[in-house]
Amino acid sequence: MFSPASLLSLSSLYVLLVLLSCFFGGVSSVPTKVGKGYRLISAEETSDGGFLGHLQVKQKNNIYGPDIPLLQLYVKHDTGDRLRVHITDAEKQRWEVPYNLLPREQPPALKQTIGRSRKNLLTVSELAGSELIFSFTADPFSFAVKRKSNGQTLFNSSSGGSDSFGEMVFKDQYLEISTQLPKDASLYGLGENTQPHGIKLYPNDPYTLYTTDVSAINLNTDLYGSHPVYMDLRNVGGEPFAHAVLLLNSNGMDVFYKGNSLTYKIIGGVFDFYFFSGPTPLDVVDQYTSFIGRPAPMPYWSLGFHQCRWGYHNLSVVEDVVENYRKAQIPLDVIWNDDDHMDGHKDFTLNPVNYPRSKLLAFLDKIHNRGMKYIVIIDPGIGVNSSYGVYQRGIANDVFIKYDGEPYLAQVWPGAVNFPDFLNPKTVAWWGDEIRRFHELVPVDGLWIDMNEASNFCSGKCTIPKGKQCPSGTGPGWICCLDCKNITKTRWDDPPYKINASGLQVPIGFKTIATSAVHYNGVLEYDAHSLYGFSQAIATHKALQGLEGKRPFILSRSTYVGSGKYAAHWTGDNKGTWEDLKYSITTVLNFGIFGVPMVGADICGFYPAPTEELCNRWIEVGAFYPFSRDHANYYSPRQELYQWKTVTKSAQNALGMRYKLLPYLYTLNYLAHKSGAPIARPLFFSFPAYKECYGLSTQFLLGSSLMVSPVLEQGKTSVKALFPPGSWYNLFDMTQTIVSKGQYFMLDAPLHVVNVHLYQNTILPMQQGGMISKEARMTPFTLIVTFPAGASEAQAKGNLYLDDDELPEMKLGNGYSTYVDLYATLKQGSVKIWSEVQEGQILGLGSKSIGLNDQSDEHK
Repeated sequence: MFSPASLLSLSSLYVLLVLLSCFFGGVSSVPTKVGKGYRLISAEETSDGGFLGHLQVKQKNNIYGPDIPLLQLYVKHDTGDRLRVHITDAEKQRWEVPYNLLPREQPPALKQTIGRSRKNLLTVSELAGSELIFSFTADPFSFAVKRKSNGQTLFNSSSGGSDSFGEMVFKDQYLEISTQLPKDASLYGLGENTQPHGIKLYPNDPYTLYTTDVSAINLNTDLYGSHPVYMDLRNVGGEPFAHAVLLLNSNGMDVFYKGNSLTYKIIGGVFDFYFFSGPTPLDVVDQYTSFIGRPAPMPYWSLGFHQCRWGYHNLSVVEDVVENYRKAQIPLDVIWNDDDHMDGHKDFTLNPVNYPRSKLLAFLDKIHNRGMKYIVIIDPGIGVNSSYGVYQRGIANDVFIKYDGEPYLAQVWPGAVNFPDFLNPKTVAWWGDEIRRFHELVPVDGLWIDMNEASNFCSGKCTIPKGKQCPSGTGPGWICCLDCKNITKTRWDDPPYKINASGLQVPIGFKTIATSAVHYNGVLEYDAHSLYGFSQAIATHKALQGLEGKRPFILSRSTYVGSGKYAAHWTGDNKGTWEDLKYSITTVLNFGIFGVPMVGADICGFYPAPTEELCNRWIEVGAFYPFSRDHANYYSPRQELYQWKTVTKSAQNALGMRYKLLPYLYTLNYLAHKSGAPIARPLFFSFPAYKECYGLSTQFLLGSSLMVSPVLEQGKTSVKALFPPGSWYNLFDMTQTIVSKGQYFMLDAPLHVVNVHLYQNTILPMQQGGMISKEARMTPFTLIVTFPAGASEAQAKGNLYLDDDELPEMKLGNGYSTYVDLYATLKQGSVKIWSEVQEGQILGLGSKSIGLNDQSDEHK
């Protein structure tokens, strides 16, 4: 959905910031070194094999507030490939990401007295026990994490006496810690932001993490999600090693990456580090998602093509869109409504004039019978209206976030709203009941949760104006019309350290919930802000799964660590420009690393209108996003794929191939759910030893061996593409082969052509395609087998997962699923293909030897 920040670039907010500065305080410069650090004064063994230590501040100061004098350090090898380092106040409980939202082991309770162990660990420099070795220096305290197998240091918080960064700082509202880095380390992650330099983190670019309703067109700026995790890939003597570092903290933070160091500056919470040893990129995401939660299983139909627009004014328009896709012979599985279906923009309602229930139900019966699906949007803001049942029941159940003891008042599309508090168990139950009621009204097939950073058209403490309508109905709906006062009375609204919010050090309560507002059990919005969309996704997932026992589909704009367990994601309000097309690849690949593999960007751009050529090229990329959806803004011209004849042809070609690949994509979905493996991946996931791939952001892989090399520039009819060493086969014409020694090739790419290549030693399961995934799923299978060009002997392998995708779980052993390992060998001029069924059964894939010149569909 369009939002106020989407209208304005961040630079245009500067005037607003000048006006706000008198209320929120000025922007202060950041001292290079804030404190003198801590010393380790005691340590003892713990019964679980870790150790517990205490850190004493060396020298107090009041920069950003007083230092916390005594800290508790807890270190443990959680698994053979995961190490935890937890540092908090030793005398007072501090805010942490709630353990019920992201389940994990609790650290030891705070101790009233400082103990000393039988074995004086102050004389022990290392804590081994896994592939990761923890070591420390007592005074000033610093710690390092090394890899056991090769001794490489992965994290080192010691400044070593250099001026690159200071010692560890731990204050109530300011935490700072740094690590040294080798200059040849390649870092990825730390989102969500739009990175103009590509997927690899770029030294001295700003990385601020704080969920914000800021359009994705703004570069190097905190956007909708917060993911304080990075992957570090290093090539050591020609051998690649990857690891990841997660700082599990939901407070706003700046992360400064200088190339040879990385520094965190955080406005609250604790240091809760998790180190994942890898050593391959796939190992890293496996270990990471094992901890944060495996990606959600997605319904088969969700891998089809989706069409949406803000501005489908009535049901007849939606019906025409579906019919026009059918006439144009462009595949379409899911039709969406933005808030056009609502009565006055209110959640869980229908507009009785434009979307009458009886006609909508008849339409849904029609598309459901064909196998198509219907999804609608819901925003978190609940309209303040005494005749609105959803609001009445919310007030009765006391489910809203509070300010001064009353529901916090904000403004979104319905006008005045209150925000549900999803940290409150009563809210989760109420939300589930409202979804159940709405589903009885309209049997939607999924839900789209938007504006959940949370977005607010106003700032501060607001009241409903007397004697005037709000919103007026004549101007833009995103202009604040409540009577509001900026809040400066607490340190939560005006913290001593200003993170670089929105790229301009915007006050952290600007256009969102006031940070001194209160959640369930007294939790401050200041601490829980970036968890809002995550907690809403959990509640929505629970509600949908409880409706009919089916597999839920949820699309969320705001995400946090672990969101992929519950929801898919799209990259938000992008622009119909060539630059945004290119940026979309980086963001999609980043979310695969974040554990949210079902991700895509608005195809052809959300606003303004794309050119015809751009939309051609965008569908050629978007057809291979894991989540493939065309979505446009209310104020843009219509841009459904059938609006141009040339785009129709490109869509038929690219989406036609996607629908043939659905069994492969669904198998990747299964593998993502089981091991966290991204569906769309950077090339270095499959070729980590090939350093040329490390910064490549204009190509990507689907799975381990299917490479997409799109045109991303205006007027181009060819594309320069990197081919890692080996044989690559054009998926649209298997007679075209590229044999690479690890080099770039210039590929022909006229307007309707996208280059997709399949790597050697692969078995790719495909079907014949169709206009709807249900139809495509009924067609015969084809196995594409690739060997190195010119080889006399070779092997290939692949896999295939099938199930009843209505089931909530995606697993083997339930009697409704099949998993097949596929194998092929080339020897003495013959190819033998066979399968090993791991679970269930599948027909027609038995052993058979064929000649090399056999071109039958079944054994091509």
